[in-house]
Amino acid sequence: MVVAASQRELDAAHCWLDHDRVPGRPEVTEFRRAVRYHNATWREVNGYPIGTHRIRPGTPPRLVGSHLDLDFARESAATFLTTRAVAAARARTSFVEPHQIFDHQSFWVDLLCSEALAVNLFGDLAADLDRADRAIHSWWPGVPGRVTDVRFAHSPGRFDPGHSNSLRSFDAVFVLALPDGSDRALAIDVKYREAVQRNGVKPTHMSRFVEIHDRSGAFEPGAVDVLNPSRLSLIWLEHLLLLSMLQHESGRWTWGRYVVVHPEGNTDVAHANGEYRKLLADDATFTSASIEDLLSAKVLAPKTGAALRRRYLP
Repeated sequence: MVVAASQRELDAAHCWLDHDRVPGRPEVTEFRRAVRYHNATWREVNGYPIGTHRIRPGTPPRLVGSHLDLDFARESAATFLTTRAVAAARARTSFVEPHQIFDHQSFWVDLLCSEALAVNLFGDLAADLDRADRAIHSWWPGVPGRVTDVRFAHSPGRFDPGHSNSLRSFDAVFVLALPDGSDRALAIDVKYREAVQRNGVKPTHMSRFVEIHDRSGAFEPGAVDVLNPSRLSLIWLEHLLLLSMLQHESGRWTWGRYVVVHPEGNTDVAHANGEYRKLLADDATFTSASIEDLLSAKVLAPKTGAALRRRYLP
């Protein structure tokens, strides 16, 4: 278990926040506090100015050690670790996908932001598709096709009834092509410090979700009754978005897999992945991986891998 700093140390670093506590799950609380403190230390070592967080309207901003100053963050893109990751971040924030909900401030400012972590993990690959192809086939042998594109904070269609008719999206998508013109999708969700919470699905969307669920043949009988509501609902919804791509009438996507990437220290996400896998009759379209495993494969540039370890892994 990752052990956090003491309350006194967290207070001194402006890292003692009530919402890091997860009632009844002390190991999750410790991990959340540990990575906040670790990133605050990283900010201080680099000499980056501290940022603030407004708790609620009418209250003064509060210093948060794991945040960068907003103006500095936007100008410097300091949360991104390589020039290619910076380029990927600026490229993604230069356009808006239909119906997207994207927290631009957190993306630049919050050192714990999982969307930014995805860009740091895969941004170099977006600029070098040959390396991206080698990386994908090293991390997930047997994935068909050759990488032709890397997309961030992407959905094939928000509120699109031809897909899952939801607002869900993926933190990263690797598009792979075959000579016959068909495409494959490796869709990735990155979880850094997130705690897994019990969620329910809007009743108005449920019929479409069940349709995708049943048609996929991926789930054990009765799984839908376990999944909603549950701690696994968000995993399910993003998996359904991937499955909806495979079922789309266009026939564009002929293979796909949904991957949850997380640090080993986030045992909450690791346990949820294990629980979810037990509900699958066919796990060909779902898997998970730790950040440590991805870095250990040494397919990223050595400097990039070292920077990722220093930044994100206490």
